[in-house]
Amino acid sequence: MAKRVLVTGADGFIGSHLTERLVREGNDVRAFVAYNSIGSWGWLDHCEREVKGKFEVFAGDIRDPHGVKQAMLGCDAVMHLAALIAIPYSYNSPDTYVDTNIKGTLNVLQAARAIGCQVIHTSTSEVYGSAQFVPITESHPQCGQSPYSATKIAADQLAHSFYASFATPVTIVRPFNTYGPRQSARAVIPTVITQLASGKRQIKLGAIATTRDFNYVSDTVAGFLAAMQSGNSVGSVFNIGSNFEITIDDMVRLVGRIMGIDVDILSDDARLRPKNSEVERLWADNTRAKQVLGWAPEYSGIEGLERGLRRTIQWFEDPMNLQMYRPDNYNL
Repeated sequence: MAKRVLVTGADGFIGSHLTERLVREGNDVRAFVAYNSIGSWGWLDHCEREVKGKFEVFAGDIRDPHGVKQAMLGCDAVMHLAALIAIPYSYNSPDTYVDTNIKGTLNVLQAARAIGCQVIHTSTSEVYGSAQFVPITESHPQCGQSPYSATKIAADQLAHSFYASFATPVTIVRPFNTYGPRQSARAVIPTVITQLASGKRQIKLGAIATTRDFNYVSDTVAGFLAAMQSGNSVGSVFNIGSNFEITIDDMVRLVGRIMGIDVDILSDDARLRPKNSEVERLWADNTRAKQVLGWAPEYSGIEGLERGLRRTIQWFEDPMNLQMYRPDNYNL
């Protein structure tokens, strides 16, 4: 059933893909993008041709409660993705993460409570910290090992509190490491691909023995849609992950093999997290999402990861896309 949906963070990586998918499925979509003086809609400026002109844009600031409520008026559901997400930058500027990730989420929840709007709130696997057991279920203890993850834990708890206190229809979606076209080079997979695609053979990385559960962006988007459409998701948390872990080192070697490059990895101290902040292991248990939402990843296991990486590499190797990145710079 089609809905009137607000997507916050619609100008970002996952948000732009989600906006496109919602439009394609016949929903009436309002895209909340960060106001700026040049009128940029972020990645929505580059959206698929068949989607252009078929969604409404609201430029605002997630930290402004009045604007958030105005954007949400008339909506049945809000997909709340707007957040500051770069972990290294959160070491430098934690106050901005509190304002954006916690206060911004509060603004969404307050408006949703007043309007009677369904909320799909975006969490992150970083809230778990280094895995204490694997695969990680939704009941795994939470541990804020960075200012970023701490603010996301707080935002998750606020979201749950509005469900518990006011019966606001809130669902928490917890994606593991999403990758794909349009992702920022602040993430490891674009960092690797853009360095190799620009002609480098020796690439700079931080920790490479850590493991991650990588998820192609279309699977993450499908998880959001399943959460919105399910009649049984309210009040619950759902891991959106592939149930497959791989070390960063092995992932880099796989990217190199796909691109036909023998990769030489150079450890860069500037890219290392503080020792006690590094999340050593992430591996999702996605059983609840499968059983309750009817969702399952299409890109799973090593075969699925390779398919997703091939699609991602193809996008980044396009000169029109690659020129938007700066592979010589380390992006906080």
